[in-house]
Amino acid sequence: MPTTLLIWLIPLPPLLAFGLIVLWANRSPRVSTAVAVGGMALSWVFGLVVFAAAVGAEHLGAEPFASSIPWLPLGTEVLRIGILVDPLSAITLFFVVWTCLAIFVYSIGYSNFGKARDPQDRPGLPPHAGGVEPLYGRFFAFLSLFAFGMLTLVLSDNLLLLFIGWEIMGLCSYLLIGFWFGKESARKAMVKAFITTRVGDVFMLLGIAALYSFTGTLSFHEILRSPDTLNALAAAPSGVLGLSLAGLIGLLLFAGTVGKSAQFPLHVWLPDAMEGPTPVSAMIHAAAMVSAGIYLILRFFPLLTVGWHPGEPLTTTMLVISAVGAFTALFASTIAVAQNDIKRVLAYSTISQLGYMVAAVGIGAFVAAAFHLVTHAFFKALLFLGSGSVIHGMEHGLAASSKNAAQAMPGQGGPAGQSGAHAGHDHVDPQDMLNMGGLRRKMPWTFWTFLIGGLALAGFPIVTAGFWSKDEILSAAFGTHTLVFVLLALAALLTALYTARQIGMTFFGSPRSPAAEHAHESRPVMLAPLVLLSVFSIAAGWAGIHHEFPVIGGWIPNWFEEFVAGALAAHPEATAFALPPLLTSLVVSLGGLTLGFLIYRRLPRGAVDPLARWLGPVHTLLRNKYYVDELYAAVVVRPAYWFGETFVYAWTDRKVIDGVLHGAARLVLAVGAWLRHWIDLLIVNGFGDLVGGATKGAGRMFRVIQSGRVQAYLAAGLLFAGLMLSYMLLVRP
Repeated sequence: MPTTLLIWLIPLPPLLAFGLIVLWANRSPRVSTAVAVGGMALSWVFGLVVFAAAVGAEHLGAEPFASSIPWLPLGTEVLRIGILVDPLSAITLFFVVWTCLAIFVYSIGYSNFGKARDPQDRPGLPPHAGGVEPLYGRFFAFLSLFAFGMLTLVLSDNLLLLFIGWEIMGLCSYLLIGFWFGKESARKAMVKAFITTRVGDVFMLLGIAALYSFTGTLSFHEILRSPDTLNALAAAPSGVLGLSLAGLIGLLLFAGTVGKSAQFPLHVWLPDAMEGPTPVSAMIHAAAMVSAGIYLILRFFPLLTVGWHPGEPLTTTMLVISAVGAFTALFASTIAVAQNDIKRVLAYSTISQLGYMVAAVGIGAFVAAAFHLVTHAFFKALLFLGSGSVIHGMEHGLAASSKNAAQAMPGQGGPAGQSGAHAGHDHVDPQDMLNMGGLRRKMPWTFWTFLIGGLALAGFPIVTAGFWSKDEILSAAFGTHTLVFVLLALAALLTALYTARQIGMTFFGSPRSPAAEHAHESRPVMLAPLVLLSVFSIAAGWAGIHHEFPVIGGWIPNWFEEFVAGALAAHPEATAFALPPLLTSLVVSLGGLTLGFLIYRRLPRGAVDPLARWLGPVHTLLRNKYYVDELYAAVVVRPAYWFGETFVYAWTDRKVIDGVLHGAARLVLAVGAWLRHWIDLLIVNGFGDLVGGATKGAGRMFRVIQSGRVQAYLAAGLLFAGLMLSYMLLVRP
């Protein structure tokens, strides 16, 4: 089978699975599972075959696998859609199919459990049948559509098809974040995510329109591989803040990344996205959605950096991108230090790590950003699925402890005599790390895999993939922009600190709640993906070891840089190795991990977070996320509601729109009354009455004729006339 045909087929199995589940298999959990996982497995096979072909192809960057077909006629032109596999899309495809398949398999074990099992969270939904989530098929249908959107985006050869996949993922995130729509918090989170990301998408759409208006095409090859087109965009003034058209379009497209990849100030939706099932969190944070935003700016790296050369000052566009990324990395990591929800820590960690990638693109480190995108996808998927395993174990421990309490005190199992699995739910949060502790003995497989993912996130030296990719970004920042380097180094220190805090509070010490005391290991179907992702969280870094790295540099070829750099027509030279950023990586990683472990390795039951005691009001500020959500509520949300209720509804709707409609109705009634009086009553009715009277008279005449009276009158007249004639003839001579 030709490689290009196989590429066309990669996104189709999940789309077909979505259709089959929605139309046919949604009532059967087993069939839904088989269809969804089978569809993703097919895409995984196709994707790996294409990746192997891409790795084996010579000069893939200059001669990528590509194919297109006409789609939408536009007068004399026609928009085409097609597929493109170059080095960037090949490595993105590799981690997408692996992480998606792992999430699908993991979901088989996870979907039977979770918060949705509590009827209080699901008002109005039918009860479980045999312990199976009644929306099981719906979950796998949406997950399949999500995978289709990401695969479509990665394999697209033009910005229009990329935007279609982009919006499909936006829809799926809305549906899956609010999957348990019986919860008010889930409903609010889904709307918040949808609206916030739409803000960035509007600006992105403006950038797409401007790019098409100037170039007449949206093809990646025709825009990004053409020096003449890029130079023309760089030379054309935009009329906005002195930016060139290339700079303005780059910032508009970057706004899409700010929304989709949750960069400041549009970061607020991503932590609330934790309201969805944990596999959805992994899908959003690792396999798709937020990775799409980074993929976009990596794809348009030639446009964002046009006219810039290494060693020169950054352009305005690059300065904005690097500033947003570096600030977001540090900003989110400070918040993560003060969070107690195990998934929210990881959510802010994702925002911070995405900031690393954005900053790397902003300083021109294309390869380093792409490398961290790949490694982050594996260890963040591992961490989210591991957190789901922890929550699963805690919920089973909660159910077991509540059952024991109910048996010990019959009839005292909770409000209104509630007992069993839901007794005690009100005061034990299975996601709060303060309620955990000691789980490394209860859940050893989850512990070791989570530890590997956490060390990769913290950049533990040499062993983990996160070290190699993060060190590349710090090295690039050290040689390009000192302030960016300092901000990213501080973020790395805090990352190691909150990672050690999370591992210590969750797995070390003694259990701090009955749920933790009764927790047990997850099912093998959930553990197998964790083990697989653990391997990638270590081995993925070996593909990008700098050839000048001390001792081991050069032993393993720096395959990643050699391969991925071919995605650019003229790519920057490799970052020169420097000792200061390496030492910085070692110090911040080991220092943060050591400090966090010393503080949190033995947190007793009922203890207050030590950082809360030491930092005081600062910790309160961090725990409340700098009150950004409250600020947005005060500055944007409530004024929008007030404006909508006061002006849009009370004035525009009630007075203007309703006034126009009511005025039109009154005008129609007045015209109708005039027409009724003058036309209907006087003319139409008058003429009708005249015709009716004449018709009535004629009718009487004909009725008289028909009744025989006229014949009698005529006979009498003829008789009288005959008598008069006879008299005149006989009597008168």
